[in-house]
Amino acid sequence: MLKTTTSTVDGREISDYLDIVVGEAILGANVFKDFFAGIRDIVGGRSGAYEKEMGKARKIAFAEMEEQAIELGADGIVGIDIDYEVVGKEGGMMMVSVSGTAVKFK
Repeated sequence: MLKTTTSTVDGREISDYLDIVVGEAILGANVFKDFFAGIRDIVGGRSGAYEKEMGKARKIAFAEMEEQAIELGADGIVGIDIDYEVVGKEGGMMMVSVSGTAVKFK
C-alpha cells in the first residue's frame, strides 16, 4: 500500500477519497530506561532506549492505520500526519498517533 505525507502522488490520479484512517500506540517506558536516558542526555549522547520504543510505537500506529485502509478497499493513504506526545503521570508513557486519508487510485 502506498503511504505518503503529501496530498497527491505524482503520476497517480486519485479516483475516490474513502475516509480518514488513524492509528495510535501508547507505550510505557520503564524506570531503568528512564534513568539511563537521563544520563545519556546529560553527557550529550542519544537515548537508544527511547528511540527503540518510539520506533516500536510508530510501527504499531502505522499498522493500525493501514489495516483500516485495507478494510475500506484503499490502494493508498495520503496526507499522513505523525504526532508524538508524552502522556501519563510525569510523562511515563509515549504516544504516537498517525492519521491520513484512505484513497483509491485510477
